[in-house]
Amino acid sequence: MLVAAVGAAVAMVAGGTGVGSGAADEVAPVVSGPVVAPSSPAPVRTPSPVAVSPSPAPPVLREPGSRPSTGPGRFGYDDRAGPVLGSAGDLRRYRVAVESGAGVDAGEFALAVRTALAGPGSWVDSGRLRLRQVERSARHDFTVYLATAGTAGRMCAAGGVDIRVGGRPYTSCRAPGRVIINLDRWRLSVPHFVEADVPLSLYRTYVVNHEVGHELGNRHERCPGRGEPAPVMMQQTLFLKGCVANPWPYLDGRRYQGPPL
Repeated sequence: MLVAAVGAAVAMVAGGTGVGSGAADEVAPVVSGPVVAPSSPAPVRTPSPVAVSPSPAPPVLREPGSRPSTGPGRFGYDDRAGPVLGSAGDLRRYRVAVESGAGVDAGEFALAVRTALAGPGSWVDSGRLRLRQVERSARHDFTVYLATAGTAGRMCAAGGVDIRVGGRPYTSCRAPGRVIINLDRWRLSVPHFVEADVPLSLYRTYVVNHEVGHELGNRHERCPGRGEPAPVMMQQTLFLKGCVANPWPYLDGRRYQGPPL
């Protein structure tokens, strides 16, 4: 007759700590023939902790907080020269300026502009154009301004563009030698981008490449088809018309365009 062993009971507690308990062996009765020793309780193994990756933070769709609607019309410049963007072609020099009181650091704005213009996917991917930020006093071809809605509205109207929503200057624009970014759009993006969970950083890249695209001589384009990427020269600030938001003029190394508007 064999002696049954009482197995080990294993209990797990919160936090991944294992605790084991074993019952005492019963005394085997005296019988004739060989006696089989009871088996040892199974060892208790403490499970290794499982690494849990933190969930990625949701993308920023718009910046919270108040923002000025008008400003003095005076601008502070990021007075630093940047690297040459692009490998070949004509060199176009630009400056970067932020309206006083806008609450945005000129250096941070300049970095965002440079990131948009550097790509990959930007205008310099043509191989026929290079871009470089220069100091305020240096010879330049155009200036990228970040201006409050009121100031942007006046600057855009002087260049022949006056698009308003609810009576408020709404869009960014380009005037000869001036790329003018509306602070409202820079901080808030646009409702249809926000509703589609399009990151604010993507909208910013789009609006820089769109307005610089005008400065480079490109005109507005239309959505080529529902579900297709929106051409960068489409007025994505106003609508998408079934297209998907896209901030780049070059996709997969090729110039991406829609039908002319």
